Amino acid sequence: MATPTERDLAATIDHAILKPELTRADVDAELDIAAQWRVFSVCVRPSDIAYAVQRLAGTGVAVGTVIGFPHGTTSTAAKVAETRQAIADGAAEVDMVINIGALRSGFDDQVVADIAAVVAAADGHVTKVILETALLDDEQIARGSRLTEQGGAQFVKTSTGFAGGGATVADVELMRSQVGPDVQVKASGGVRSYADALAMLQAGATRLGTSGSAVILGEARRVDAGEGATGAVDASSY
Repeated sequence: MATPTERDLAATIDHAILKPELTRADVDAELDIAAQWRVFSVCVRPSDIAYAVQRLAGTGVAVGTVIGFPHGTTSTAAKVAETRQAIADGAAEVDMVINIGALRSGFDDQVVADIAAVVAAADGHVTKVILETALLDDEQIARGSRLTEQGGAQFVKTSTGFAGGGATVADVELMRSQVGPDVQVKASGGVRSYADALAMLQAGATRLGTSGSAVILGEARRVDAGEGATGAVDASSY
């Protein structure tokens, strides 16, 4: 894979603004970072969707959100209602958390039905399914990826970043191997540096979830200028 330019890399990033303790001033600062670096999208808390859409109007940065976050244990009906509200508020994409317990229990039909209901509620908007790989073994990750495709989602995603672990190269490679070309892979959780980003893209991810966009893209800019990456790591987490 050719080394992506800053612009190419920015086009893969969903800038995460999801921590529950963030104030409006904190959210404003993160939205400004997203606009400054021209990332693909922000992924905000559901209550922030309408505000983010208004604040980012004209920047070219899309607004996405999370569904059933961070545990995936809400009912399918609740996820559907949350998805419909998110779309009404202006979300372009939704990242839903899979029913982790159902997946681990082998209740595949329940998992597929949960995903399919959210996909239908999203009404043509991109749906990503978060597996929470830190809580799964390889068989469960592989099966969850296949069930994501069966449910009609456009992306399978590694992690919320709130379960004590995030994306790994091995997990991204496994997920990529389990789905067809029409399903993409999003790596999120622990993607904090330029090197992390390149490793995930090389492994097969096409979208990156991170709160470290400024660090990653700052390094990419230095590489574009022929200065080389610093290897700096952002201490914040998705």
